[in-house]
Amino acid sequence: MNSKKKGGESIPGTGSVFEKQALHWGILALLLLALYGVSGMEMIRQGSLWGLGSVQWLWTAAGLAAVHQVYVWFCWRVELHLQFITRYLGKRGFSLYAFGFAILGILRAAAVFFLAAANRDTLPVHPAILKSLAVISAVPSIYLMYSVARYFTFRRALGGDHFFESYRNAPLVRKGIFRFTQNGMYTYGFLILWSIALWFGSAAALSAAAFNHAYIWVHYFCTELPDMKRIYRSEEKNDLLSGG
Repeated sequence: MNSKKKGGESIPGTGSVFEKQALHWGILALLLLALYGVSGMEMIRQGSLWGLGSVQWLWTAAGLAAVHQVYVWFCWRVELHLQFITRYLGKRGFSLYAFGFAILGILRAAAVFFLAAANRDTLPVHPAILKSLAVISAVPSIYLMYSVARYFTFRRALGGDHFFESYRNAPLVRKGIFRFTQNGMYTYGFLILWSIALWFGSAAALSAAAFNHAYIWVHYFCTELPDMKRIYRSEEKNDLLSGG
């Protein structure tokens, strides 16, 4: 159903807000269960920072990731289907949403950084090898940021097509890193978290990076891809589905 009764009146689009979210929550539960299993390992439990142990930092990182993605799901869907944000906040709506997105995104990355600092030197690999891998994994993320800034725009990357009609007729970007994959932000963006973990040689931060990278794909399949099917023209939908 695409509506919900409230006070005897129908609210069109309410059902679509929750499309595929049961799957989202189910996979999140499985990812958290896997993280719980990993958190019992000795190398994960070593170290502390500012009075918090590595396991506490690990759950902080996981919690912020969940809060961030639930926030994005809620804002995108209530705006796309109900125009809730712009209806009540007007032109400031997108800016306020983007501010919340940025704060949660920064906190999400910072939590992995602090976790890595707390749990440093717990990977049984020579530091020179780890730092080399860290630099290599950071390169695609840096190129992604350049590509977004030059060709895609951060406004569109934040989900501007959920708020502004002008983006809905814009062509798909095929320049920069997007020449190689349409899902550049999911494929390459989260490599920066792997880079942080590898630089510090942190087993716990590596687990957090893996959790974040897996969970962002849950967002793609359960939230963004269904939204794209509604937002873009049919020929573009097929391109998105194929990952071309």
